[in-house]
Amino acid sequence: MRPDELLRPRPEGLYCPPGDFFIDPVRPVARALVTHGHSDHARAGHGAVLATAHTLAIMALRHGPDFCASRQAARFGESIDLGGVRVTFHPAGHVLGSAQIAVERNGLRIVASGDYKCRPDPTAEAFAPVACDVFITEATFGLPVFRHPDPAAEIGALIRSAEEFPDRTHLVGVYALGKAQRVARLLRDNGWNRPVHIHGALKEICSYYQASGIDLGDLRPATIEGGGRGDFAGAIVLGPPSSFASPWVRRFADPLIAFASGWMQIRARMRQRGVELPLVISDHCDWDELTRTLRDTGASQIWVTHGREEAVVRWCELNGISARPLHLVGYEDEAE
Repeated sequence: MRPDELLRPRPEGLYCPPGDFFIDPVRPVARALVTHGHSDHARAGHGAVLATAHTLAIMALRHGPDFCASRQAARFGESIDLGGVRVTFHPAGHVLGSAQIAVERNGLRIVASGDYKCRPDPTAEAFAPVACDVFITEATFGLPVFRHPDPAAEIGALIRSAEEFPDRTHLVGVYALGKAQRVARLLRDNGWNRPVHIHGALKEICSYYQASGIDLGDLRPATIEGGGRGDFAGAIVLGPPSSFASPWVRRFADPLIAFASGWMQIRARMRQRGVELPLVISDHCDWDELTRTLRDTGASQIWVTHGREEAVVRWCELNGISARPLHLVGYEDEAE
């Protein structure tokens, strides 16, 4: 069986003809397998959705309880038969509930990674490479220039800045799913014992993480009702990037703008967002982690989805691994 007989790109997304399902489709389909809850991978309107229980719950929080006609929760390591195709979900380490999806038939195994992160993170199930014939990888940070520093050191810089400038409010840009919870936990694990204030847009998913047993410490609303303007001096406040262009920012004392993202290695992106304190904290692999993972899977073929496709394909060619870009559209690498 050829790999493209088992999985192939279509305008809707990756399609499995024998199983008649899509992986992370970008438009409504009859049957969707979803790797994780970020909105560019987990869209509403499908007929049936198969995903981990956490991903299904996050989709319901973000899209409403009727985001699909029917749903089924997949447990990590459990194999499910779909039309003679065996599918198995494995942890991807990206956000809570994120999964790599192994698709197998007639001795051929293809693993679709979705988005993944190799570094330890107590807010997500740990990634482990899955042996396969074909590995489908993202390439968000698929250039040698991207080498992420230790996230504990980045959080340490934030804590030191908050201590050095006690009259200023440190506003940290974080995305609502994954990054907000990871930064909150990193603050706790690196000695920040004071409350962490959060924008209202972060509350629902942070509450879900905490209800799922992930300790984020004392989270409080970043509202005037929760404290006056002066009360936020010296505080660390987490908010979605969109809120930093709104009147919400003006309620804080002499705000110092920080941003937690792998893209903070790029000075132009820092200037574009008016960032004073860049925090290079990513929920994706950097170049070294990505290329190591490609070797660790043992795959003889690599298919590359969104991101820096051509650079990863070239690395594979130089290292004797067959590779091709899939040129899938509809997946964002900005909201990482």
